Amino acid sequence: MDLVDPHGRTVRDLRISVTDRCNLRCRYCMPAEGMDWLARSDLLTYEEIERVARVCVERFGFTGIRITGGEPTVRAHLPVLVEKLAALGTDLSLTTNGATLRLLAGDLRAAGLRRINISLDSLRPEAFFAITRRHALEQVLDGIDAAVDAGFSPVKINCVLIRGVNDGEIVDFAAFGRERGVTMRFIEFMPLDADDGWAPATVVPGAEVVAAIDAVYPLEPFEVRGSAPAERFRYRDGAGEIGVIASVTQSFCGSCDRVRLTADGMFRNCLFAVKETDLRSILRSGGSDDDLAAAVAADVGGKWAGHSIGKVNFIRPDRSMSQIGG
Repeated sequence: MDLVDPHGRTVRDLRISVTDRCNLRCRYCMPAEGMDWLARSDLLTYEEIERVARVCVERFGFTGIRITGGEPTVRAHLPVLVEKLAALGTDLSLTTNGATLRLLAGDLRAAGLRRINISLDSLRPEAFFAITRRHALEQVLDGIDAAVDAGFSPVKINCVLIRGVNDGEIVDFAAFGRERGVTMRFIEFMPLDADDGWAPATVVPGAEVVAAIDAVYPLEPFEVRGSAPAERFRYRDGAGEIGVIASVTQSFCGSCDRVRLTADGMFRNCLFAVKETDLRSILRSGGSDDDLAAAVAADVGGKWAGHSIGKVNFIRPDRSMSQIGG
């Protein structure tokens, strides 16, 4: 049975956060003074995560699952979860900062992971440190190489652009993607940063990104975006492609098919949802698969038409990106 929200959108993609912890302290996700981490007992077990995912796949026909964090690679024995989720037969992917990926890439691939997204917001050591509060650029670059070496395809590099911070690196990132054979994805800065520094003036519009790259490496659009978040452009010389996720200036809420499960078992029907449904309580109180399915369906029944960023009625979620999941 398809799971359709009140606005006629069929929900098919589940984003699963497995931890709120991270081995970097990026300014988008964590306040400078740090965070109060979830207790281990508050985190869903891999068996609980697999059960929720299985209900979504078997009851509602979900076709995509993405593992996120925090930083998912800090969760012990992550390939065990990957193997469980890969067995569900969906398009399984993972988003990571790549800092320790060299240690896990082969095992994740062997467990059944085929696609990977790696976050990289600067190619310049000083800017990378300012963003992540860690001197880990070389480790992340090595993690990208490890993903390519392990045979992941595609390897996508997520870059959140912020005016005055890293917007001068747009063409550098394009050159990096072309040289490494990876797909750059440029993401507009959204109001989910833990330091509450977002403002409309900090957003680098996707159209500006495309124009800057096209002036150096000519681009052409291809493939209808559908429910995917990225608008895709390929290089006219055949040297790969880029993606642009213009979630602020060109909202794609009208085709959104995604929902989220936080590390502590809260189900969210939107990245910007201000209400959550507690699935952990159902899981740990003897609830049935029917109970889980009913809770998921009821939450999706309240999915908004859109996030309203930049409008007077916009409500910022209480949780930051690290707590919600990427």
